[in-house]
Amino acid sequence: MRWRSWLTDLGTWTASPYAFAIVVVYGFSWLIFSRETLEWHGLATLITWIMTLFIQRAEHRDTQAIHAKLDELLHVHGDARNEITQLDEKEPEQIEQFREGHTTSD
Repeated sequence: MRWRSWLTDLGTWTASPYAFAIVVVYGFSWLIFSRETLEWHGLATLITWIMTLFIQRAEHRDTQAIHAKLDELLHVHGDARNEITQLDEKEPEQIEQFREGHTTSD
């Protein structure tokens, strides 16, 4: 399932500053080469893209911070299993299966 990995990589890439640069370059290109077609619909589309990238960036930052904190807790705790520290390298579906298989009943 290589395409799942590609989708995960794409999501990570869209959280990078390069994605913002691409949207800005696209917007300026649209303004320069086809100014008459850049109406409020096109401007709303560009703003929506930029806001989506802002949200993606904030979520990526939060996720990375949570991972760093959890990694620190796992490394400090002596009884932690090594396979847990490598879960972030797996696909989301594999992580869900791992969680379902390792949940404890109260």
